Amino acid sequence: MTMPPPTPDEVMTVVAARSLRDGVMCFVGIGWPSAAANLARRLHAPNLVLVYESGTIGAKPDVLPLSIGDGELAETADAVVSVPEIFAYWLQAGRIDVGFLGAAQIDRFANLNTTTIGPYASPRVRLPGAGGAPEIAAAAGEVFVMMRHRPEAFVERLDFITTPGHLDGGDARARVGLPGKGPTRVITDLGILEPDAATRELVLTGVHPGVSVERVLEATGWTLQVAEHVVETPVPSDDELRVLRELQERSSEAHAARGTHA
Repeated sequence: MTMPPPTPDEVMTVVAARSLRDGVMCFVGIGWPSAAANLARRLHAPNLVLVYESGTIGAKPDVLPLSIGDGELAETADAVVSVPEIFAYWLQAGRIDVGFLGAAQIDRFANLNTTTIGPYASPRVRLPGAGGAPEIAAAAGEVFVMMRHRPEAFVERLDFITTPGHLDGGDARARVGLPGKGPTRVITDLGILEPDAATRELVLTGVHPGVSVERVLEATGWTLQVAEHVVETPVPSDDELRVLRELQERSSEAHAARGTHA
């Protein structure tokens, strides 16, 4: 039986999962990045090593974790180490291939805000904060970002710079001594953005099925650069959707049974 068509969030999650290669060490953020990473591990990357900030290495959760402290992660991990070790020995020593993050705001150079919406002293919204994201963005081999594409999220100027992307562009990361490549791909519910090789400014390189370039431009709070050839991402397959939906349904049921909520 043909699956019901995917939602924009499902397309974003499937496309993000496809970005992860088998066998890499991936430092995973909670939320959509975790859903995409766990989907990838079930589909095409069985040897993907999921690392969470709480110190779990090789986590294989049966349900999506609600936080980095979810017991599901420790119970299914190959190893659990201290938080200082996960950062000093694994992340800052260059042993993490990919960092996978979300954010509330992003700018043209893929700097991220997860701290406040509005002035820091009197914000309209107080966000969860930095967590390990600044260190992940600084030291991971490369970084993928997942976000819904809206003008209030893709902004000309961040309300607060929580996490470095490409700073003010060009060779700024190298000049301040950040070892990782920084964000190499931003996956949204509308398309894919990647940094220009020279300026490091984000460029629209792909759109999802049914999404026009014009719609992406309207959803971006700055004048977004567009690649000469914008590709259309492949439609999620029935198998991709089935596995994702089963994972989400099983997670919702498990959290409801535990009295927690996703």
